Amino acid sequence: MIDPRRLPVLRALADHGTVTAAGRALHLTPSAVSQQLAALEAETGLELLRRRGRRVSLTAAGELLVGHANAVAAELERAKASLASFAEGAAGQVKIAGFASAISQVVAPAIASLRRTAPELTIVVRDVEGHASLPLLLDGEIDLAITEDYRPDDVRMTRFPLYAEPFDVVVPADHRLAERTTIDLRDLADEDWVAPLPGNPCRDVVTVAVPHARIVHTSDDFRAVVALVAAGAGVALVPRNALADVPGAIVVPVRGTPPLRRVYAACRQGSEGHPLIKAVVDALVGGPGRDLG
Repeated sequence: MIDPRRLPVLRALADHGTVTAAGRALHLTPSAVSQQLAALEAETGLELLRRRGRRVSLTAAGELLVGHANAVAAELERAKASLASFAEGAAGQVKIAGFASAISQVVAPAIASLRRTAPELTIVVRDVEGHASLPLLLDGEIDLAITEDYRPDDVRMTRFPLYAEPFDVVVPADHRLAERTTIDLRDLADEDWVAPLPGNPCRDVVTVAVPHARIVHTSDDFRAVVALVAAGAGVALVPRNALADVPGAIVVPVRGTPPLRRVYAACRQGSEGHPLIKAVVDALVGGPGRDLG
């Protein structure tokens, strides 16, 4: 018989790739993680893991069991949501992680609204880059992630669209195109670029929009990106609501159809029915900021 308490360990290993990282996510020692995984293999009678040095990958049987583990986790979330609804849970805490401009644009207004409509609900906010909030969500450290890292095929999460905003070009004030009313991205193909770090979806926007962009400087903080542009270090594409007003930097719309950053809220699948999470999602989706683009 499979002990379901071991399944989160297998899920964490699938997400994080090493025993040490899985243990860190679950607040377990690497030894405890290894023991749980060995016990799970003994219970199934199958090899679930393929060990390659310090990294571990899942066998076909392991992948199959992770799929069932995800279904079990979603059903447990639904059970918690149903129990909370039964108890008419109007009081409690919801933890949200999101990037700075989304916190300003949608999270803060939602908190202000909920203070009037649900005064017993406490929201704790954590400033995290959008793509970094999803591992926190899946590891159970937060209840909602506000992110632009779209993973439509990840069945572990339920998503709620919030808004879309265009990317604008940012160039130094003395740039040859600074006085244009719009800029064709093809005209910037030979420029030095300032862009987010690899893994950040906003960097992917640059590499898709300008396939041969020469990325010289990197930062996930768009205030730093704009400051580097103002210093003459290069040009950048920045989401409109993340733009900082920095002397020496000129913002120009993209000619034609601009790239868009699509922002959404995500929760673990099955938890969307929890009355506290539902109240926060309703405030986020229905609040101001729908026309940010």
